[in-house]
Amino acid sequence: MINVGLYYRVKKGHEEEFEKSFQGVVNFLKGFHGFVDAKLYKRVDDPQEYLIYSEWDSLETFKKFVSSKEYKDTTGYGKSILEGIPKHRILQEING
Repeated sequence: MINVGLYYRVKKGHEEEFEKSFQGVVNFLKGFHGFVDAKLYKRVDDPQEYLIYSEWDSLETFKKFVSSKEYKDTTGYGKSILEGIPKHRILQEING
């Protein structure tokens, strides 16, 4: 299992649009093999900053998603409503 944190800063006035777009991506991912779950978080003291926290069954599955047409379409669209370059962090569960 891996977890991916995707950090975004949204242009002022596009927060609701970003949130609706996230829901559309999650609806698509529900049918994507290997996707487990995703949650959207908004920073309390800066409502233009977001974190998408997603869970995947493996790194390979996540890589397959980021190479998909749907991912490329979403990131292409996102450039119009985002400030700066998003940051992504991939974390892997350690079995003790």
